[in-house]
Amino acid sequence: MLGGAVAAREGRMLSISTADAFLKGFWKSAFAVFSHGVAAAIAICLAEAGRQWIATEIEAGAELAFGVPLWVVQAVLPLGFGVVALRSLRHVPDGWRGRLAATGIAALVLILALYPPLDPAHLVWPALIVLGIATLAGAPIFVSLGGAALILFWGQGETIASLPVDHYRLVTNPTLPTIPLFTLAGYFLAEGGASKRLIRVFRALFGSIRGGPAIVTAIVCAFFTSFTGASGVTILALGGLLMPILLAAGYKERTALGLVTGAGSLGLLLPPCLPLILYAIVAKVPMQDMFLGGVLPGTLLVVMVAWWGIRQGPREAEHRVPFSWSEARAALWDAKWELLLPAVALVALFGGFATPVEASALTALYAFGIEVFVYRDLPLVKGTTKVLAECGLVIGGVLMILGVALGFTNYLIFADIPTQILESITANIESPLMFLLLLNIFLLLVGCLMDVFSAIVVVVPLIVPLGEHYGIEPVHLGIVFLANLELGYLTPPVGMNLFLASYRLNKPMGEVYRSVVPMLVVLFIGVLAITYAPWLTTWLPGLVKAG
Repeated sequence: MLGGAVAAREGRMLSISTADAFLKGFWKSAFAVFSHGVAAAIAICLAEAGRQWIATEIEAGAELAFGVPLWVVQAVLPLGFGVVALRSLRHVPDGWRGRLAATGIAALVLILALYPPLDPAHLVWPALIVLGIATLAGAPIFVSLGGAALILFWGQGETIASLPVDHYRLVTNPTLPTIPLFTLAGYFLAEGGASKRLIRVFRALFGSIRGGPAIVTAIVCAFFTSFTGASGVTILALGGLLMPILLAAGYKERTALGLVTGAGSLGLLLPPCLPLILYAIVAKVPMQDMFLGGVLPGTLLVVMVAWWGIRQGPREAEHRVPFSWSEARAALWDAKWELLLPAVALVALFGGFATPVEASALTALYAFGIEVFVYRDLPLVKGTTKVLAECGLVIGGVLMILGVALGFTNYLIFADIPTQILESITANIESPLMFLLLLNIFLLLVGCLMDVFSAIVVVVPLIVPLGEHYGIEPVHLGIVFLANLELGYLTPPVGMNLFLASYRLNKPMGEVYRSVVPMLVVLFIGVLAITYAPWLTTWLPGLVKAG
């Protein structure tokens, strides 16, 4: 909640809107005022839901430890949403006039919620339409999902106190610390000098062959993304370094832009990437199996992107870097500690020395040690504080989305939506292959509308029963799901990599859209291969179990 509050203060809550890129003047200000007002109202309602829940927890009298009541810790949820509501109103543009207008909108929404002019059941669709407009106007994703859950429960006359219960259950899951800890390790690499050292290594190894810079781009991005959780840090950390290398190697600007943008999500299927962990938690699949299942499919996508980059590279040798054993040895020796990072995590986990949480803590500690004490790229106090704050901001914002998304998912379960979907699909589709094809199409649409974290919490509980019915191996279903959503990072309108590439590389959104079309085609072919060749996913977990 602290990270979410900081994200709200910095104006960095995740949003799917692109309104800022197209609106100007009065309309831009009006949309901002409206979205901030609705966001504040939803945050206040979530805080009220938390207050209602805390009231029941006080009556229960549960104790945390040493005589400290459990509700004292749980009260962080409503307090956090209250702070976010205040931040939403404070950051409205146009000074006090904008803040006053947004406050008026928030008050109007709250009054209509408390004293509806009609039966709430008749106001559900109008309320969802208003929420949709606010989302398009720039309201954060947690407002969209949390607001939808609030409206649906309100329309049914059910208590909203169940929402913070679901949120609390998610964030106190005993395996959840793997998410911030592995992400923290990635941030230590990103803020240190790891990017430059790794680029030097792979450029020394592959720079002398045709398409060498494309191979470097694919491998380095996959390495970074596997530790930074596909949160966009890869493009921010590496985009400014890789783009000049590709251009200097003779790549066309559009090709280079598409390659950097597309490669930014590579590594999502490679351990220990955050979506793999989150899927394992939500779908109740062993985390080790998800890690092993993602290795071959993730490697396949890296190879396909590198192959496309090689094909697009100039044939002339004038732009290539001559291979030098001395440079390769020097680069490998310089980056040896960072190249060992995946081994630290995977040996600790699969060697039976540590649980997933302990392996993530060891990885974060190792990354901290090499960047602060070995390479000394990060000042001990100032650098570490910056990394912790940035990581907390991103993870806090993501977990706030996931918490309210779980409430929305539980409404779907309450309304028996999964059972209805299962009955409808099984009555019309008999072939598992046809089901997988329709699942791919559905997930591509999901990727156009939702970020990967929300999609995992909302959609996974709907598709897991379907996978069981059609006899699809659970790990294979998970990898197919994540491979499709990897395309979501490149798919308009909410592909995160599109926005980050535009921001980091200072390119218009239209140019970014055009540049990623070939990447979308290449990755889609890879997704089809992963979908219809299940051995890519199941072979390695089966081999380890057999051993």
